[in-house]
Amino acid sequence: MEKIPKIKVGEEAIFDATVLGAPRMFILGLQHLFAMFGSTVLVPLLTGLSVSTTLLFAGLGTLLFHLISKKKVPAFLGSSFAFLAGYMAIAPHGEPELLPYACFGVAASGLVYLVLAAFFKTYGANRVMQFFPPVVTGPIIIAIGLTLSKSAVENCETNWPIALVAIIIVVACNIWGRGMVKIIPILLGVIGSYVAAAIAGIIDFTPVMEAPLFGLPVHYSQTVFSIFTGGNTNVPLLITSLFTIVPISFATMMEHIGDISAISSTVGINFIRDPGLHRTLCGDGLATTLASLFGAPANTTYGENTGVLTLTRVYDPRVIRLAAVFAIILSFCPKFAAIIEVMPGATIGGISLVLYGMISAVGIRNVVETHVDFSQSRNVIVAALILVLTIGITYSTKGSVGFTAGNVTISFSGLATGSLVGILMNAILPGKNYKFENDEPNQTGVDLEISQGKSLR
Repeated sequence: MEKIPKIKVGEEAIFDATVLGAPRMFILGLQHLFAMFGSTVLVPLLTGLSVSTTLLFAGLGTLLFHLISKKKVPAFLGSSFAFLAGYMAIAPHGEPELLPYACFGVAASGLVYLVLAAFFKTYGANRVMQFFPPVVTGPIIIAIGLTLSKSAVENCETNWPIALVAIIIVVACNIWGRGMVKIIPILLGVIGSYVAAAIAGIIDFTPVMEAPLFGLPVHYSQTVFSIFTGGNTNVPLLITSLFTIVPISFATMMEHIGDISAISSTVGINFIRDPGLHRTLCGDGLATTLASLFGAPANTTYGENTGVLTLTRVYDPRVIRLAAVFAIILSFCPKFAAIIEVMPGATIGGISLVLYGMISAVGIRNVVETHVDFSQSRNVIVAALILVLTIGITYSTKGSVGFTAGNVTISFSGLATGSLVGILMNAILPGKNYKFENDEPNQTGVDLEISQGKSLR
């Protein structure tokens, strides 16, 4: 497909979408929906959140992001994998009564984006990024994948042959796939393993038959607002959720910066300067807060959709907004959500086994590509404390550390403890020489997507 003509005016580019025509615009919108779908619905399946609510707020979050970023950035916002550790720390088995508390912590994390955006606007990117260099964010990402690995293996153990089908398809698509096949390995792995499970007769389709064709995607009992009604609010759990989940946002904000850099490199326009990181961070953060308040996963800009931009060379943001509208429409079909929700645990296990390993590998890649100097003792100490505290506390007898203030007991997960200690040690120890250059877009952050569509430079 030919590249859409664009007229550069200073730092802006005006896309002439009229050359596409309605039919092609429709097809391209579906293609972006297809690209984000596998990863986006996997997060609610892993956490116990609603698939319908997830699709609704992926669409609404994308539209909100486009509005705040002046409708210039062709980015789709789907479910974030980075917060999986936070959900599982608060609601390890997807307990419906505990998930709203986890969502409360994620909603607060979205507001942290606004604070960082204000710092970027006031002090400049280079001064702020000294507190979040790759020697901090890289080990945090490595630890996220490793702490999740146990749940992946446990799901695989329910039926290893079905799990292996998913693993083989994902690996094959990533290594030998071309075009769209390489961009959507998760979706193809899910479909292949799902079909194998259906043929083997281990899926109960009764919930699909009983689900209505149309229904509302939001249920009050699953929202954060439900915590504060009925007089049974668990205040200690609210506070624990904040201290457990909010530190994860430091890694996801760096992921966001890397995503915007990748999109800028793809399109050929420096979105870091215009509309600016302060706007894109605000859009991503507010979309995450909005989604979480209503019981959906945190949002993040999606590597799969950046891969579609590279493949089609069509950069019109209106195509992305069309995909967002399609996601919203699908969210009102409970029968469609039920088809996804009856997916066997082994399929989820096979996908997540690769995914969690890829998350850790991306953390390693982040450290290597940014040339973190481990001959410096201060860098070794920062990375060592993050990894050992995170993994050690997670798999300790209690699974957390905490203290009691009055009648309130506050607990810190391993990831929260490791992240906070790492950020603090990096700030205290001498030698903060990391420089964030934003004159030319580059991969300065991390990418928590399994898709390899973002190797763009």
